[in-house]
Amino acid sequence: MPTRVTDRAYQSLLRTLGLLKQAMEPHFARFGISRPQWAVLANLNRAEQEGQEGLCLHDLGDRLLIRPPSVTGVVDRLEREGLVARSQTEGDRRLRRVRLTPAGRALRKRLLTVHARQIRKVMSGLGAREQTTLADLLDRLGTHIRTLTPPASSKSKES
Repeated sequence: MPTRVTDRAYQSLLRTLGLLKQAMEPHFARFGISRPQWAVLANLNRAEQEGQEGLCLHDLGDRLLIRPPSVTGVVDRLEREGLVARSQTEGDRRLRRVRLTPAGRALRKRLLTVHARQIRKVMSGLGAREQTTLADLLDRLGTHIRTLTPPASSKSKES
């Protein structure tokens, strides 16, 4: 049974994550996308920078820590908007990779012009030292939680 301190910390974390979502959704909506769509665009861009020619849905889901069926809906919407494209992989015609389109790269670049300012605005409730402490604590908690859960890829294989 959780202690009062543990319960309070957990509830505060959940509440803060909800408030963060509320603060960031309008930021992304100004660009016609959602927070999950931004996460896909950012991860596809990161994959390009790593020299990869797109990502398959499974790998994208692993990066986002969500299951492939959830990724599919987000990618479908981005594809309809012309921000990403799917293409078959040479050697395995069943495997399709998702890539940024020029329009997706341009949107990402436009959004980044104001993104850092939005993040600074959100985080301005804490001083620099407090932000460092928060990052350290969240990193420690994340490391611990990873020991409690199987990787996303093994979850999707079990389903």
